[in-house]
Amino acid sequence: MSEHRSGPVRSAAARDSILDATARLLTRQGYDNLTMEGIAKEAGVGKQTIYRWWRSRGALIADCMIEGRLIPVEIDLPDTGDLRRDLTVWLETILAIVADPAGGSLLRSLVAAAAEDAAVGDRLAAALGADQKLSQRFVSAVQVGQLAEDAPVDQLGLAILGAIIVPVLARRQIDADQFRHLIDYVVRPTG
Repeated sequence: MSEHRSGPVRSAAARDSILDATARLLTRQGYDNLTMEGIAKEAGVGKQTIYRWWRSRGALIADCMIEGRLIPVEIDLPDTGDLRRDLTVWLETILAIVADPAGGSLLRSLVAAAAEDAAVGDRLAAALGADQKLSQRFVSAVQVGQLAEDAPVDQLGLAILGAIIVPVLARRQIDADQFRHLIDYVVRPTG
């Protein structure tokens, strides 16, 4: 009797194929036109194979994002000790991503996926943690006197994220000069 060894390998290959197909289709046609049937066809698997791992397209997109299949750049917020420079570098990276039509579409897709399924939103927030990273960076800035002791660090981070997300959802151009002004306002001298 021969052993059946191809099962787990085939499963891992199918999973990778599904994630790759999702990333390709999402980039090519956007969230609104992404279907489980289309993903299955692109990946060369049955739809039931997709549902073994993911219960929704939002969950599938979240895994693509978390595994780095959608954005190939590093978007961590640096902490060099210079809050203005750190925010500027981080925001320029984010703005470059969302200025690209594919990047704006991706952000809208992630917001839609998170809105569609709270568990997906929680997974994305935990994995990407942009709000937490901003809050932590602001706490660090408070500790070294770059922000006032009573600075609302969590709300500052959410305000910056909102200033990115809202225009992208509305399909409006984001003005980089306005963001630089926002950064200047956030990091103005205390006292």
